Amino acid sequence: MVNDFSRGKVWQNIIYQAIPLMLAQLVQLLYNVVDRVYIGHLPGSDSLALTGIGLVFPLTTLIAAFTYLFGTGGTPLFSIARGAKEEERAERILGNTFSLLLGTSLFLFLLCYIFRRPVLYLFGASAASYVYADDYLRIYLFGTTFSMLSTGLNGFINAQGFPRMGMLTTLIGAVLNLVLDPIFIFGFHMGVGGAALATVLSQMVSCLWVLRFLTGRKAMLTIKRKNLRVEWRLVREITTLGVSGFIMQGTNCLVQVVCNATLKNFGGDLYVGIMTVVNSVREILSLPVSGLTSGAQPVLGYNYGARRYDRVRQGIRFTAALGILYTVAAWLLVILLPHYLLSIFVEDAAMMEAGEKALRMYFFGFFFMAFQFTGQSSFTALGYSKHAIFFSLLRKAVIVAPLTVLLPRLGLGVDGVFLAEPISNAVGGLACFVTMYFVLYRKLGSAQV
Repeated sequence: MVNDFSRGKVWQNIIYQAIPLMLAQLVQLLYNVVDRVYIGHLPGSDSLALTGIGLVFPLTTLIAAFTYLFGTGGTPLFSIARGAKEEERAERILGNTFSLLLGTSLFLFLLCYIFRRPVLYLFGASAASYVYADDYLRIYLFGTTFSMLSTGLNGFINAQGFPRMGMLTTLIGAVLNLVLDPIFIFGFHMGVGGAALATVLSQMVSCLWVLRFLTGRKAMLTIKRKNLRVEWRLVREITTLGVSGFIMQGTNCLVQVVCNATLKNFGGDLYVGIMTVVNSVREILSLPVSGLTSGAQPVLGYNYGARRYDRVRQGIRFTAALGILYTVAAWLLVILLPHYLLSIFVEDAAMMEAGEKALRMYFFGFFFMAFQFTGQSSFTALGYSKHAIFFSLLRKAVIVAPLTVLLPRLGLGVDGVFLAEPISNAVGGLACFVTMYFVLYRKLGSAQV
């Protein structure tokens, strides 16, 4: 029975959840990555259009942070409640998460739209790159509610044992985005604004799909009007557990701002554009290990709620081993084929030449990310929110952001910005995994949890 994660082989349950999630996350990437591919090859813009998109990243990441706050906070609680057969509580968690996502999305739209000009300049925009950044952002922000609801609620579909349906959420929208992008960008000559419009329309379709499923007959647990009233006790539980995801995205926002501002000072618009491409490659190559650990979370959470601690340990071991194998392979790919990876996004000769060196530095020791993902997802899935929050802060806010500011000023220039990431992966990733092993994994073996 695929909805009961306490049965069958643990690794099969994880893979059953993870593969559709990987595909769904891959498709989700198409929303933005396809935009970058088309924009990177936009005639006459050189690297400025791509640089403009890079300047928008911190705001889109901030929106994602609030999505994670409620989505990754509500979903594990939902899974634990299902495993404990507390279905009424699970539906209240779902209803409250919907209300939190909706209210926050409307507030963020207004705030970001009103202050977009000063914020973009704060993030490192120049007079030339601001034109492209504003053309994209002022349209993109109208999809804030659609994006937050579709992404934040999709985990509740997967947590009920319907990963294929969750995959379709993003598949439908991404395919539409893929079709609309060239029509709006080149056919209607809308340029960067056309890419944003295509994304908004695609997010709207995905949102409608999620809401239709979670209010329909196929879902076991649905959104009900009586559960939309915010319960502050549940809000505290959701946000406490979701804070780790929020901090991970929030610190990503911080790092992006610091990176863009530092690169603007030490390398100019060219290197802001290169970082946009490097981040795009990172998103693609991180996707399988992210999908694997996301797929493991409902399985770990369900078995934890059912007190099947031996199965939780099996799931952690499997996730760690497969994650390490994949990230080693991804690192080798970057070492051997950096030019090919860059050519997906850009044609500019200057960006290609400088980008190869930057890409290799940024991905050095990439396999350490598997330790971070495994430890972080294990803490989150089992409700160890304080540990998850700490290690979210450690890697980005305590290590990456300060190094991004410090290393370039110690004589490394722009290279220092790209070297900050692998240092944080090694230090933060190992610290997170080792702590998870002693604090959580060993205690599960003796049932002292």
